[in-house]
Amino acid sequence: MAQTNQRIDDKRLWDTLMGFAEIGATPKGGVRRLTLTGVDRLGRDKFQAECEAIGLTVRVDAIGNMFARRPGRDPDRLPVLFGSHLDSQPSGGKFDGALGVIAGLEVMRSLNDLGIVTEAPLELINWTDEEGSRFGHSLMGSGVWAGVFALDKAYALTDTEGVSVATALDGIGYRGPEPAGPFKADAYFELHIEQGPILEREGKQIGIATGAQAQVWYDAAIFGQDSHAGTTPPSARKDALVCAARIIDLVDRTMRACGEDGRGTVGQLLVLPNSRNVIPGEVRFSVEFRHPSDAEVNRLDAEFPPAAQAIADACGVKLELTELFKIPAQPFDPDCVGLVRQGAARMGYTTRDIVSGAGHDAVYVARHVPTAMIFTPCKDGLSHNEAESIEPEEAAAGCQVLFEAVVARANRRL
Repeated sequence: MAQTNQRIDDKRLWDTLMGFAEIGATPKGGVRRLTLTGVDRLGRDKFQAECEAIGLTVRVDAIGNMFARRPGRDPDRLPVLFGSHLDSQPSGGKFDGALGVIAGLEVMRSLNDLGIVTEAPLELINWTDEEGSRFGHSLMGSGVWAGVFALDKAYALTDTEGVSVATALDGIGYRGPEPAGPFKADAYFELHIEQGPILEREGKQIGIATGAQAQVWYDAAIFGQDSHAGTTPPSARKDALVCAARIIDLVDRTMRACGEDGRGTVGQLLVLPNSRNVIPGEVRFSVEFRHPSDAEVNRLDAEFPPAAQAIADACGVKLELTELFKIPAQPFDPDCVGLVRQGAARMGYTTRDIVSGAGHDAVYVARHVPTAMIFTPCKDGLSHNEAESIEPEEAAAGCQVLFEAVVARANRRL
């Protein structure tokens, strides 16, 4: 039984989610809202209009992050932040990222409906390019904001057509005047679909994220020799794809040796010249490992490169393995996590603690601001897929817990 009459509007939340899902809608029911494209601009324009319609003040920083502010009773108090991202994978779902932004908008609307003025100001955020699918660098907006990498480095990133981030920002009119850097804030909360099967499998309504996994990402390039498929005997072959296949198998075996907490993935593969009767002479692919333990990711980072090199040597080809980045495990703030736990308990929702297997903007924000995350189940644990799905009551439960946590933090006694 709910123990509060301060409720968000479930139907309005769902209707707004479905409205945003029309921007970049795909035939299979997902969305394609690649960052800094014209479709992304439409989503941003709609977000800004919806925020301004309820009295929020929107500002944009130099990397395109959007901040919608609602004043508090005490203008000297640090703001409570919450949000997520509106950009999507090339064939993404309706809820990845968007749920956190639209639920944040519903929190603001509900506060207006209920006549609540929080002690601290509130700021709802749409982070730029969380997905990394266009420019190859995930968590770009929050990473620049948190000082993880330089603004100039982000501006210089290019997509497959050679368009730079700086050019794309200018093209959609979202290179803002505000500096892209951390400012003092009291807390940050992010609502997100789990993107995994645990909550649904266990029948839990809310996941209380206690932290995020450590990660290490690589780019791999293998250089062999193109040659005729019919005339080149085994002894003369330098097959880059065979080497890649053996390294991909190594990634999978390495992951499985870590047990159920292990993660190892090759998600991109480019084969050249990509002709059916030519032995591949060049292959490029991605490699990533994740684990809740820093020590385990450090071990993988030490052991995988020489093991991959040994495979390349045995195949008689050249391997170039470049580490893109390494993110340590990020614990979330116990007090903020506690507010999520209390909010879920107040509403009578079933919960379980969970470590985030995905990278989220919250991971970088947590380096500067006390942070917590709220997870909702998603059907079959499916995400980064057009079939990604959640139920209206799951969205509402997550939004209600976000409301509870944000208001509690913003009104806490100092």
